[in-house]
Amino acid sequence: MTGRVKWFDENKGFGIIKEDSGREVSVHYSDIEEDGYRSLSEGERVEFELAKSFGSLRAAKVKRLDPFQ
Repeated sequence: MTGRVKWFDENKGFGIIKEDSGREVSVHYSDIEEDGYRSLSEGERVEFELAKSFGSLRAAKVKRLDPFQ
């Protein structure tokens, strides 16, 4: 799946991704696949998988996409 970061709170390590289909899913910093400090920026394009967490959907295996895609 692909989408855009709606918002991400670096202090809490949590945010929301809006899928291209319009649905919103939560994202946790631990699901961002990169080395070092893991954070996302508002409006950033991402690719991810959906996973269930406590009865709701969340983004997992989140990867940044080339901004020109």
